[in-house]
Amino acid sequence: MARFSHLATQPARGPAHILRWKVLDRLPGRRAPRAADHAELDRVRPGVRTGAAATFAGASGAAACWIGHASWALRLGGKRIAIDPIWSQRIQGVVPRLVPPGAALHELPPFDVVCVTHDHMDHMDLATLARIGRGPRYVVPLGNAARLRKLGLDDVVELDWWERHTIDELAITLVPARHWSMRAPWTRNETLWGGFVLRAPEGTAYHSGDTAGGEHFAEIAKRVGPIDWAMLPIGSYEPRWFMISQHMNPDDAGDAYEMLGARHLLAMHWGTFRLTDEPVGEPPARMRAWWQAKRHADERLWIMDVGEVRPLR
Repeated sequence: MARFSHLATQPARGPAHILRWKVLDRLPGRRAPRAADHAELDRVRPGVRTGAAATFAGASGAAACWIGHASWALRLGGKRIAIDPIWSQRIQGVVPRLVPPGAALHELPPFDVVCVTHDHMDHMDLATLARIGRGPRYVVPLGNAARLRKLGLDDVVELDWWERHTIDELAITLVPARHWSMRAPWTRNETLWGGFVLRAPEGTAYHSGDTAGGEHFAEIAKRVGPIDWAMLPIGSYEPRWFMISQHMNPDDAGDAYEMLGARHLLAMHWGTFRLTDEPVGEPPARMRAWWQAKRHADERLWIMDVGEVRPLR
């Protein structure tokens, strides 16, 4: 058993499940056809803003910019923070971006801190980390430092679940996620995964990383206290039989928001890469429908445009 297999969500998915998803389920009559790409992309591409780098650089207080997918740029606790940064045009040179990054990396001010939630290639992009370079402190779950140090990134801190690392006024805690890890078939669950809670004088932000739904959100709320801004994934959930043990759908994200007792839900992990079978424009529509059915205040749901910058107040 690999180092962290006892923490990985079950049932694990392997080659037989991928064969069913990618081949057998696509046979005629087995599944309804997927919506046309161009129609769905028309719902995503208008929500790409320009000038994000200048807006973010000029922000006088705490702020968040959605770069796309699970990538964020934050100003919090006097630090510039990148979380799960991907500025590459393709994941591992294969899966293309549907929309450009929300802000050009070279136009942003240098980062002080980079947090990476786990080693999956749509979250840990080594090409982007190499471009960011040796300036920031990198904070990663257990077992991931060696990979970054091979890139020459020497200032790396590893955390176990519930461990905290403090940089001046910014406290970073790694918290559990229902997921798993793998960069290659022989490295499955050799490194840890998780989410990050970032606490600063302005407030507390939480980035879940990849995760299935579950009671760990209630435990996070109990152990780390109030969360102001919860960055939660709302995409990459179909086919449900395959994804339910590793990714949330919009309803799950809403349930997580409630269990966390968060003030705001910041939607992520949709509209940037086509990784799963739901229409790329569906997640925000489903998220808004859930939100309205629950009668939550509209201003507490942030479905941001790619490249949108919002103050964290």
